[in-house]
Amino acid sequence: MSSPAEFYNSLPPISKAYGTACLLFTTAFQLGLYNVFYIALLYEYVFKHFQVWRLITNFFFLGKFSINFGIRLLMIARYGVQLEKGPFERRTADFLWMMLFGALSLLVLSAIPIFQAPFLGVSLVFMLLYVWSREFPNAQINIYGLVTLKAFYLPWAMLALDVIFGSPLIPDLLGIIAGHLYYFLTVLHPLATGKVFLKTPLWVHKLVASWRIGAPTTQPSSRSGAQPERSTGVAFSGRSYQLNG
Repeated sequence: MSSPAEFYNSLPPISKAYGTACLLFTTAFQLGLYNVFYIALLYEYVFKHFQVWRLITNFFFLGKFSINFGIRLLMIARYGVQLEKGPFERRTADFLWMMLFGALSLLVLSAIPIFQAPFLGVSLVFMLLYVWSREFPNAQINIYGLVTLKAFYLPWAMLALDVIFGSPLIPDLLGIIAGHLYYFLTVLHPLATGKVFLKTPLWVHKLVASWRIGAPTTQPSSRSGAQPERSTGVAFSGRSYQLNG
């Protein structure tokens, strides 16, 4: 059995970086090193006082140390890692773009009064969970040893459990909406029209290459029929054939 250090070092770069940042932010909060007010997503302070860091820092706070915090961190370690090591293997730029697209979508959604939320970290984790559930729809998941269900239904089951245990509904729902938006643009829309609308921008590829993290995707090449798809950011290439069939 590998040691905790070996397990941590084996994690893929994006999931590891995000999970680590969430753990550090919560640890610093528990130690009283900062007030969460100063990292919360408050658009009044963003636009009137130019506190633009709030657009980023709010994604790194998953709440104080609790069972819920542990579950969210484990969701990153399981579902984020499985995505990054599976469908997004050797496609670090595409996985990073999926995370960035999810974060941008959540920022737009949270500007709607009914969806306002000071922290979107839980929503981003739920977005990862939703994408994972669509990539592995038939995987069997056991929830707390009480019920077994297909992964396709897991986001809704987790949302229902959060409601039962008194957690806010909006963060989970925002994540599901953002995840489905990504799914629609990378699977449903291409299947209906034959066109890939959402592609990983070149600057994301260059960013990954400059940071030398993971394995940057190569640009589309006419010499291989499969190569262009690997550069679009589409994570559901296998499932798309099943849906067509």
